[in-house]
Amino acid sequence: MINSHAQPHQAYDEFSLVLDPDVYEPLPDDWLIGITDVVSSTAAIRSGRYEDVNYAGASVIAALGNAWGSFDFPFVFRGDGAAFALPPHGIMAATSALRQVASFARSDLDLSLRIGLLTVREIRNSGRDVRIARYAASEKATYAMFAGGGLKWAEQQIKSGRYLVKPGRYATKPDLAGLSCDWTPFPSQRGEILSLLVEPSDHISPEVFAALGKRVLAVFDAAPRQSHPLPGGVPLSGESGKQVDAKGWSEVAANSDFRKFDDGLRLTLDCTPEQIDRVEAILVPARARGEINFGLHRQSHALMTCLVPSDRPDSHLHFLDGMGGGYARAAEMMEAGALGDVQHHAR
Repeated sequence: MINSHAQPHQAYDEFSLVLDPDVYEPLPDDWLIGITDVVSSTAAIRSGRYEDVNYAGASVIAALGNAWGSFDFPFVFRGDGAAFALPPHGIMAATSALRQVASFARSDLDLSLRIGLLTVREIRNSGRDVRIARYAASEKATYAMFAGGGLKWAEQQIKSGRYLVKPGRYATKPDLAGLSCDWTPFPSQRGEILSLLVEPSDHISPEVFAALGKRVLAVFDAAPRQSHPLPGGVPLSGESGKQVDAKGWSEVAANSDFRKFDDGLRLTLDCTPEQIDRVEAILVPARARGEINFGLHRQSHALMTCLVPSDRPDSHLHFLDGMGGGYARAAEMMEAGALGDVQHHAR
């Protein structure tokens, strides 16, 4: 079993290793899983509100960490939402943070945030699991990776109206200290900013999916800087006029979450069109065989939302998504399934 923080002892610094099902450890039955997403996020993104959508998505992580007094809990940023895990005694902090963020999103961002909370036991009773591993993006920034299909199942349940947390009517403002999106969007240097989601089908073995995922990663890893979507050189300062030197910028880039595993691959990359074609040549037949589903979205810029935890400011975290809808649009294509092939050939 895992330690008291439910963080596995070992953190892997090579991303492809987190595709191995053996590196994941189960969360205790009584732990809580929280999931949020912006309702009608693609419509908000199409109207140019991508920064607001990403800010709402990251806000629950900031609010919860500040309320909890530590960011040492598993979480994942998903573009238009987030997911997290907390021990059972965190139920008051989790419920309060979720309600505060939903109220804030409604009043300050004019967005409807769907919020849900359930236990790992309830997920396991459905035949799914929640297991976590740790990926060290850098020496100072470690992200939780999730496997077992449990988050995907929980999200489907919450979207269908189960396990919802009713928003409070008199919620105080969430504490979003440390959360910002000061940087202007980053243009692609190599052709396209790609948002890619690849999920295993229910019957595929984790080992087969890991082998497929490693083939996909190899295409992107062969490019300079592993197709990192942030520029190698220091970009122009953001809207706040924030200035960083070369060392500071390299730390920002190193601490970013452009690759993660969240019941499937979730990637934001700077690619050539040829790379995307090569990856589609892997994924389309795999989907035809019923092994996976995938969605992708091409756009011109990447977007970064930053979180500087008050308890560990040197462990600043940088959440990446595509500016043109990113993960939300990729998920839309994935839900459409094979329709994505038709759309691609019609381009």
